[in-house]
Amino acid sequence: MTTTNPDQRLYFPATVRNLEPIADVLQQWLPNWGIILEIASGSGEHAVEFQQRFSHLRWQASDPDPQHRDSINAWIRHTVQTNTMARALDIDVSHNPWPLPKDVKACLSAIVCINLLHISSKKCTASLLQQAAERLPRQAPLMIYGPFKRYGAHTSLSNANFDASLRERNINWGVRDIEWIESLITTLPLRLMEYKTMPANNQMLILIHE
Repeated sequence: MTTTNPDQRLYFPATVRNLEPIADVLQQWLPNWGIILEIASGSGEHAVEFQQRFSHLRWQASDPDPQHRDSINAWIRHTVQTNTMARALDIDVSHNPWPLPKDVKACLSAIVCINLLHISSKKCTASLLQQAAERLPRQAPLMIYGPFKRYGAHTSLSNANFDASLRERNINWGVRDIEWIESLITTLPLRLMEYKTMPANNQMLILIHE
């Protein structure tokens, strides 16, 4: 359930629940400098929290939904971070090349994607990997969070039920298989370094640009 505020801020309950576990993994892999591009930032609640936590970096939020971008910008204002955070970018992950400003292109040091792959088409996953391979500097991480299958099987009954409900809503949606993602990067300069088990039957995939 999504709730709204008169000042355009959206509230996604799952964002609060998964914030700390995600931040703990980011702490291990984020670089010491540069701009972190978050793809599909949703409400913006993660973005402003991560900017505060990782203040040595600049967190650049993005989302193709105008209502989400309004919410992100409202959260930036609410947390008094307009001097440190730029406005949300209008990026549709499936449209290449991504329209990145010059400063983001020059200083991009990591890409973070949270809870997108299962509510988008397979084309979006392929585009995310391709653009990361083209835009990240060497040794920079692409971090992807969400539910995943292993070897074609769900990791829990709840994920199987969730997958079925997603496909009922949109035939192009669904929980993706980690091995399928590995097959997509065989021709790209990306390597899956680690996948970490997260709360609520989710995973965090860490890919590095080689």
